[in-house]
Amino acid sequence: MASNYRRFSDSHYKKLRERMQKETREKNRRALIYLTGFAISWLGISYAAVPLYKVFCQMTGFGGTTQRPTAEKMEKLTPREGAKPIKITFDAGVSSVLEWSFRPQQRDVVVIPGETALAFYTAKNKTEKPITGVATYNVYPPQAGVYFNKIQCFCFDEQRLSAKEEIDMPVLFFIDPEICDDPSLANISNITLSYTFFKTDDVVE
Repeated sequence: MASNYRRFSDSHYKKLRERMQKETREKNRRALIYLTGFAISWLGISYAAVPLYKVFCQMTGFGGTTQRPTAEKMEKLTPREGAKPIKITFDAGVSSVLEWSFRPQQRDVVVIPGETALAFYTAKNKTEKPITGVATYNVYPPQAGVYFNKIQCFCFDEQRLSAKEEIDMPVLFFIDPEICDDPSLANISNITLSYTFFKTDDVVE
């Protein structure tokens, strides 16, 4: 009887172990599927968050993000009579992984709210291959962002530079005259417009 009991126990244990191993493999497979799906979902959310955040900032001026004027606003645009001049200072930066040089051609310009002004930046690809970059932007102080309107700007689109290519990029803008009616900016005399270029691809030719 004992011998039969041992054989039954060994057989039962073997089957139990095989079943547990099978269940473990199945659990691991499901876990891998869930984790992979989770990672892909978060990756998609991360990529989607960039344009969504950019749209949100452009609509609200959050974080010092500048605005784009409507055609109606442009038709009615006139310099505010008696408004104090505002100095616009230009700043530039480049991501550590983007091998470009990027700088403003002028340190600053002085404008009257309601008048248009033109400034230029220069970018150069320092590598032997084409690279595409995109610029993020904001202004300081942040609350001035809702009054800083860009009519034309290189930051509206991606910029692709060939190997060793150097380009000049314009920024046509104006300060909304309504800034003069904002008590929180009554004493403002300087606004800084800042750009940072980031790499958007890794081209292999």
